[in-house]
This record gives sequence, C-alpha cells and structure tokens, in this order.
Amino acid sequence: MTLLDKDGVRLTVDDAVATVTLTNPAKRNAQSPALWRALAEAGQQLPGSVRVVVLRGEGKSFSAGLDRQAFTPEGFPGEPSFLDMGRGPESELDALIAEYQEAFTWWRRNDILSIAAVQGHAIGAGFQLALSCDLRVVAEDVQFAMRETSLGLVPDLTGTKPLVHLVGYARALEICATGRYVHAEEAERTGLANLVVPGDQLDGAVADLAGALLAAPRDAVIETKALLAGAGARTLDEQRAAERAAQGRRLRDLAGAGE
Repeated sequence: MTLLDKDGVRLTVDDAVATVTLTNPAKRNAQSPALWRALAEAGQQLPGSVRVVVLRGEGKSFSAGLDRQAFTPEGFPGEPSFLDMGRGPESELDALIAEYQEAFTWWRRNDILSIAAVQGHAIGAGFQLALSCDLRVVAEDVQFAMRETSLGLVPDLTGTKPLVHLVGYARALEICATGRYVHAEEAERTGLANLVVPGDQLDGAVADLAGALLAAPRDAVIETKALLAGAGARTLDEQRAAERAAQGRRLRDLAGAGE
C-alpha cells in the first residue's frame, strides 16, 4: 500500500514493515527542502502497526547529498536560497534549519526500528540520512563521506551525534574535516555498517534483518531500544535503575496477560 509519493519520496507499507524510498535516481537522489518535508511527512503518516522502517534509494546511489542548486543565487523555486538564508535574521535561519532537521529525527523513535539500505554514494546529507537510522546494511560499493566542510559548512542534519557515537570523536573529526570516503570494509570495522553484502544481495539481506527484528514481542523491543539509546547519558547506577523499571513493566504486563 502506497501512502505517500511526492517530491522524490515514496512511502509504502506492507503489514508491520514500511519502506521509504528516495525516487530520483537520475540525480542520484540529491536532496532538497521539498524532499526533506516529504521525509518528515512520511514519518507522520506511519500507521501504528508499523514496527520496522526500511530506508532505501533507487538507482546506483543511496543519496549524493544536497542538490547543488541550493547554492545558486536563485535556489529552488519557492524556497529561500542558502545565500538568502545566510543574509536573514538569525532566528529565522535557526527555525528553518530546525524544520529541515525534522526529516532526520523521527527514524530514532522508540516505537520503530529503522534500517538504511545503502548502496553507492551516501554523501553529506545522504550520509547523515543513513546515520539517522538505527541500523545500516550496505553494499560492497558503498562510499560514505561528509563533505560539508569542503563547502564551508558544517554537518547540521543531526548526523554528528550518531557519527561520534559509532566511531568515536577522533575518527569522526577526521572523517568530517577531510571529507574523505569511508568504504565498506572500514564502515563495517568501525561500526558504521552492521552488515556488508554484495550489491545484488542488499534487498534480501535487509528483508532478512527486518524479519529477525519482528520475531520478538514488540513491547520488549521498544523497551530494549529505549534502554540502549539512553545508556550513554546515564551512570551505571542510573542504567541499573532504568533496567529494573523497564523489566518491572514487562513482568507486570506479562502477569496481566496471563490472568
């Protein structure tokens, strides 16, 4: 069932699995404000029955990043150009970037598990979109890169926190400051990728992973994701307490179900 198909984004739902597809392979799924709004809308339209969301890009590249039209004086039709944004009031600029970031935040919701299926280029905004997901399965030809600094910008689409969390501060700084490519072997070795497969096996590997994620009861998975997501910000004693509270909720629910 197709729930959304606009501005380079298509959302389909098959029972407990939703698929969000970037649908502009002719431009290597380059991103624009319209695409970001469509991605945010996809998150809002997810049915409550969905447990796993797969993010993929059509064609040879997952996403080559920001459409360079953003840097032209005219920008995108009906949108402020990046040059105009830089000339505007700071409060308006902050609000606009916050709106763009909404496309990248909902993938981390505790009630879903998100998987990025990444092939070819995942550059800049494309890299950050892949980083927005809980898990990444990548093809052997994947090329991650954070190119914002080469344009005189910084990564601002919520990718810096997961990148540091996955690979550590020093490697994250080096990746961002140099803008170099991270290929499949390094991605798997450093934790950027959960799994590397040949390109023709990408869809099958993602389907297998989605099926495995659906095997456990939903509430147990939700509680576990919340525990793990918050662990880095908690002390050991705080994490112990969070585990006790979560387990208490699960045991009460199981006891109630057995009555």
